[in-house]
Amino acid sequence: MVAEPNNWGRFGPEDQRGTLNLLTPDVVLRALGAARTGQVLSLAMPVKGAPRLRGRPAPQHFMSVDGGDYAAGARPVGPGLRMADDVLIVSSHGTTTHMDALCHMWSGEEIYNGHPAARVRSHGAARCGIEQVGGVVARGLFYDVAGYFGVDHLPPDHRITPEVLADIAEPEPGDAVVIRTGWPTVWDSSPGQPGLSADAGRWLARHDVSVVACDNAAIEGLNDRQLSDEDLDDDLHLILLHRHGVHLLEMLWLEELAAAGRTDFVFVVAPLRIQGGTGSAVNPLAIL
Repeated sequence: MVAEPNNWGRFGPEDQRGTLNLLTPDVVLRALGAARTGQVLSLAMPVKGAPRLRGRPAPQHFMSVDGGDYAAGARPVGPGLRMADDVLIVSSHGTTTHMDALCHMWSGEEIYNGHPAARVRSHGAARCGIEQVGGVVARGLFYDVAGYFGVDHLPPDHRITPEVLADIAEPEPGDAVVIRTGWPTVWDSSPGQPGLSADAGRWLARHDVSVVACDNAAIEGLNDRQLSDEDLDDDLHLILLHRHGVHLLEMLWLEELAAAGRTDFVFVVAPLRIQGGTGSAVNPLAIL
């Protein structure tokens, strides 16, 4: 059992959804009121253009059937009917916009809520897999931290403090917090990454947010070796995923959202129902 303040047992001993439990029907209905113009923005990076990160394979996208097959004499699937098919191989983490399941990271012998880590096996996680998420509809609260400081992107060694977050907005229980550092605009020339400080993660957890989403690769900052400098007590994945059951989304594309000038919106995301999956590629939406 973790000693630091946490949400273990708060939503029942069998809970596998963490703070997504705060998204009750009443909270979701209130969140829908944040849509005012009806404009829909994708917050996902293009899979083709996603950066390659240390230890994670790049996406593989190839055609299984295309026009060249018919030019070479392939038989049409029906009279006058032809088709194109393709295949995508993508890591659940690290190579494109994705959502972490609560079984993704832990310390000790237990994942979130005290479920045995031994239940995370070669065929998948028997507890807290990504299929437990379902669909997420929440009020999105936008923290354009790069814009707050008047820059296109934060420097790699910048760690966002709770004081800056509080100065931008105070989240309400169930909010999906979306944080812009601007890092994706310079990822190919910046091995280090800005991100949240440990205290900022604790501040968000105390505010009972349902989701934390960021345009960097790990929510927290990374050094030029693409590793965290934090110890276990201050690791953001342990603070948010493991201790508080807050799902994380990483590697978002937030430039159009920043240009729209909106601070709140309807946030929608649904991961693939991968049984026992530790995460899923996603296409988050902002409804303005």
